[in-house]
Amino acid sequence: MDKKSLIQTIENLRNSRVITYLTSDRQGPVNARVAMDIIPVISNQLRKIGKTEKIDLFLYSAGGDTMVPWRLVSMIREYCDKFSVLVPYKAHSAATMIALGADEIVMSDLSELSPIDPSTANVFNPQDSQNSQNKIPISVEDVMAYFDLAKNKFGIKSDEDLTKIFNKFVESNPQIHPLALGNVNRTHNLIRRLAERLLKSHKSPIHEDEIKKIVDYFTEKLYSHQYFIGRKEAKEDLGLKNVVFADEPLSKAMTELYEEYRKEMELGKIWNPEMELGNNFQTKKDYKIALIETSDLSNHFELSVDFKKGQVNVTQQTPQGPIQVPQEQVGFRVIGQGWK
Repeated sequence: MDKKSLIQTIENLRNSRVITYLTSDRQGPVNARVAMDIIPVISNQLRKIGKTEKIDLFLYSAGGDTMVPWRLVSMIREYCDKFSVLVPYKAHSAATMIALGADEIVMSDLSELSPIDPSTANVFNPQDSQNSQNKIPISVEDVMAYFDLAKNKFGIKSDEDLTKIFNKFVESNPQIHPLALGNVNRTHNLIRRLAERLLKSHKSPIHEDEIKKIVDYFTEKLYSHQYFIGRKEAKEDLGLKNVVFADEPLSKAMTELYEEYRKEMELGKIWNPEMELGNNFQTKKDYKIALIETSDLSNHFELSVDFKKGQVNVTQQTPQGPIQVPQEQVGFRVIGQGWK
C-alpha cells in the first residue's frame, strides 16, 4: 500500500485528518531537525484542510529547535477541536514537547518519547579543542546534576563551600564562562515554562500538581537524554494520562506508513561519501531529509550534494622523517537545499 492510501487508512480508523511530519536522523549532512521553517509549510497544509474536528500529527523526529513546539501546536489548534500526535517510532526531545501539547499521544509498542532537557551552545561556551570553529555544548542536566551531587550526595550546604564548588566548576578545563551558565539556567527555565504551557493547552484541563510532576520528570528526573520512554511507562509512571495505546489495526497502519517513509528517506542507512559516489569520479545526489504530507498535498526538504573524487597529501612518519603521501579521498559539498 502506498503512502497516500496508508494516510487515508489511518484517517478512516481515526475519523480524523492526518498530517505527517518526519525528519531524517541519519548522520552527516543528510540529517534534519525540527526547525522553525516548517511553520509556513504546515500552515499551507492546514489551510488546504480547513477547520475540522480532529487533526492527527504523524510525527517522527530525533528533536531540534525547542522554540518550535509551542508555535506549531498553537497553530494546529486553530484548525481543530481535538489535536492528537501519532508516534510510529521516535519522537524525541523537541518532538516529545510537541507530543506533550496534544490531547492524545497515540503510541504503539515501538513508540518512544524522551526527556526534553536540551544542550545549549552559544558564543560563551567552551571551545572545542578538536575543532576551533566549534563550541562544546553544555547539557542543562549535567550542570544540574553537578550541583545536586555537591549538595545532596556530599552534603555540602554552606554558602562558602557552595561558592568554592561553583568556582571549581567555572575554572575547569576547558573553562566555562559564567554567562554560559546563565544561558543554561535561562534555557532550563524556558523549557519548563514551555512544557507547562503545552500541557495546559489540552482540551481537558490537567491539574496543576499533575503538570508539575510531568514537567519534573521530563526535564530533571530521567537523568539522561538517551533515556527512551515507552507507552506503558509514559502513561503509568510519568503521569501522561492522555497516552492512548494504538489497537492492532492502527498499529499496523502506523508501522506500515513509517516503513514507507523509512525506505524513501533511507532512515537507518549509514551515510558514507565513498559509498554515495560508488564507481563514479563525480556525481550529484538529492536527498529528502524532511517531509510534510497529507493525503492531498506533499512537501519535502531536499538537500543536493555534489560528490567528487580527488587526491590529498597525508603526512606519514618514516624512519627518515615525515613525508607527504598522496591519498585518494572523496569530497562533498552541499550545492542546494530548501522546501519543495
